[in-house]
Amino acid sequence: MVHRTLLWILLVCAAALPASSQICTGSLGDPIVNITFGAGGNPGPQLPASVVGGYQYVSGDCPNDGFYTVRNATVACFGNSWHDVTADHTGDPNGYFMLVNASTSPGVFFQDTIRGLCAGTTYEFSAWVLNVLRSSSCGTGAVQPNLTFRIEDLSGTVLRTYNSGTIAPSSSPEWRQFGLSFTTPPTVGTAILRIVNNAPGGCGNDLLLDDISFRACGPILTPSFTGGTGSTQNVCFGQAASLQLNVGLSTGYNNPRFQWQQSTNGGAWTDVAGATTQAYTANIPAGAAAGTYRYRLAVAESANWGTSTCTVYSTPLTIFVVGRPANLAARNSGPACAGTQAQLTAEGGATYQWSGPGGFTASGSSVPVGPLSLAQAGVYNVVATDNFGCSWNERTTLQVLPKPAASVADDTLSLCAGASVRLFAAGGSAYQWSPAEGLSDVLSAQPLATPADSTRYEVVVTNSDGCTDTASVEIQVWPLPRAFAGPDRVIFLGDSLRLDGSATGAPVTLGWSPNYFLINASQGSAAAAPQVDTAYVLTATSLLGCGPHSDTMRVRVFRRIDVPNVFTPNGDGRNDFWAIEALKAYRSYTVDLFNRFGQLLLHSESRFDGWDGTLKGKPLPSGTYYYVISIADSGQRLSGYVDLLR
Repeated sequence: MVHRTLLWILLVCAAALPASSQICTGSLGDPIVNITFGAGGNPGPQLPASVVGGYQYVSGDCPNDGFYTVRNATVACFGNSWHDVTADHTGDPNGYFMLVNASTSPGVFFQDTIRGLCAGTTYEFSAWVLNVLRSSSCGTGAVQPNLTFRIEDLSGTVLRTYNSGTIAPSSSPEWRQFGLSFTTPPTVGTAILRIVNNAPGGCGNDLLLDDISFRACGPILTPSFTGGTGSTQNVCFGQAASLQLNVGLSTGYNNPRFQWQQSTNGGAWTDVAGATTQAYTANIPAGAAAGTYRYRLAVAESANWGTSTCTVYSTPLTIFVVGRPANLAARNSGPACAGTQAQLTAEGGATYQWSGPGGFTASGSSVPVGPLSLAQAGVYNVVATDNFGCSWNERTTLQVLPKPAASVADDTLSLCAGASVRLFAAGGSAYQWSPAEGLSDVLSAQPLATPADSTRYEVVVTNSDGCTDTASVEIQVWPLPRAFAGPDRVIFLGDSLRLDGSATGAPVTLGWSPNYFLINASQGSAAAAPQVDTAYVLTATSLLGCGPHSDTMRVRVFRRIDVPNVFTPNGDGRNDFWAIEALKAYRSYTVDLFNRFGQLLLHSESRFDGWDGTLKGKPLPSGTYYYVISIADSGQRLSGYVDLLR
């Protein structure tokens, strides 16, 4: 028995390793055993008694010492001294795990028989463990799990053992992987796994167990693409490719055999016919469907060839046939009118290169083209390059519509204020004038325009395709002339005055009429010396043909009034009356006569035939008398005295 045990120890190729995502240092085969405890609702199924080493099953999620359960969650156990765990090791909320509250006495709490192993083959064993005791629970007396993983043959001889040491608590749930690698003796194809609780009972020593796995462990396989880097090569759909795949093999097998396998889009692995060497040429035809093609090399000792439990596999090499993007598209904003701008847009790629009529080129997912001419209508091609470096062609046809040729009969017009002119536009089927002020109909091709001021009218001409063109008419509005002769004037016979007229609405000429008694009658400023009342008319004549305008100034001509200051009413027929002959030339006046005491002796309105020196028919004595003469026509006011002598 001692000799046999020593032989098995010499055949062990790899030492047990601490927690790791891949305990085997070489290449792994597919799992021979993968104990996940299943999935479903709570509680999970009871395990066979032969597996649990005397532990008792409970359906609740908080078992006591020496009990276990199978569940997908454990929550609020023992006053929250345990972590709340709501998923298995893989994160599946329905996945089961084995929850163990270790017995107060050390011993086996899980064991299983592993069948189908190949003799003389190295395997990796691994399991995931979680210490459910919170780091803050149980104080200094907390007992932490301490496990031994032991691989035995059917006779109980230990093939390999590994101790986890104390599994420290954590502030949050933390899964840890433990395991070992071992080599079966030449005649051994079955092994027994035992997981032993080494820690004593007490507060703590509670754990979760999940995902127990056995896989073949072989030499290091190093896959690569000849002339390439990385484990993935991209091939664009529609392009043929020939890729050389290689797998390097470290020492470990005496007489290895090889078989390349292929998996399409995550499907099952199948053997590639005739591909039985370390190198393989993958020929991808131009018509290969888009998708993921994975290749791996299966390797085993010749003696074990054909047995999956003895086979290891290289890490897959991936050939990704990049399909035409589902959303690949090219569009344009047309139909577009000539003279405007259109937008070309594309999607489905990472970069875009455009080409089109007239040597058009541009880059980008959205590019403008224009101002457009009819020659720029046609097909625009875009090469869309995706993130894999594959280029795809797409096209869009841009329609360019002709625009109308807007025209007007006259682009400049002039008219006098208040006048109207008809505008004429042509070239389309619809018209829109602006501004609207002064137009009879903004939608007419021939509106009547009566602008108050100089205005630029623009017309938008639209054709049957909805395309537009514009034309404009500039109308200069000349103001009407307006003459200002000035206020009426009054002069005395023999005097002269200056007529200073003005006008607005330039350019104008000015002239006065009638022209008698005038100097410079053809100018705005003229000298006048009329002998009689005269109405002078100032006429302003527009040099732009906007007609004349006249204004009248009336000049009243009055005689100068000479008032006699002495008369002798003695009946001798000479100077018997105080008479003022000049008053006969005035229509409206008053004459008031006072004695030296201010007594009104005479009042006459607009008819004064003279005074004979009497008051109520009785002669007044000689003396000085005072007069006030007010002439409404001329605005004169005269005052003075007259001596009455008898």
